Amino acid sequence: MNPDDPDGDLVRRVGEGDVHAAEALVARKLPRMTALAQRLLGDRAEAEDVAQEVFLRVWKSAASWRPGAAKFDTWMHRVAFNLCTDRLRKRREVALPETWDAPDPQPLADAAISAEQQSDAVGRALASLAPRQREAIVLTYYQELPNREAAALMGIGVDALESLLARGRRALKARLEEADA
Repeated sequence: MNPDDPDGDLVRRVGEGDVHAAEALVARKLPRMTALAQRLLGDRAEAEDVAQEVFLRVWKSAASWRPGAAKFDTWMHRVAFNLCTDRLRKRREVALPETWDAPDPQPLADAAISAEQQSDAVGRALASLAPRQREAIVLTYYQELPNREAAALMGIGVDALESLLARGRRALKARLEEADA
């Protein structure tokens, strides 16, 4: 096992056809892959499709996986991230109705907002961010990737990632304050 990659031994065993290793890998990684896709896509069914595609690619690649520059977990995040990006691009190709950006007609929550309502408010605010800001926040805060890995996944430098994070946090704060007003 590669001490720099906690998944190395498990991936090797998956590549050798070990069913128990495959089950363990799914148990370990499925929640994070689904969560990443759901946060980026905003749709549970689509997120599950993306997670399934990630694991199909894992099964196909496990036998040929060679530890190298990136950890296996980082590679899986990159695959999920790319699949989500592809789906988001396809969405952009669809003409949006004129009222796509109309304000939500639902009443604002009062001071005694429940945890679920708060989570929904954060989810809506997150979804309203510019795509690159949302991606930076999801990878760094929700997926808990170090800045260096998140920046590499996004194909940008750490300084650019930190700039996206700062702008994203300010925008989130402003949107959440607007929702409370």
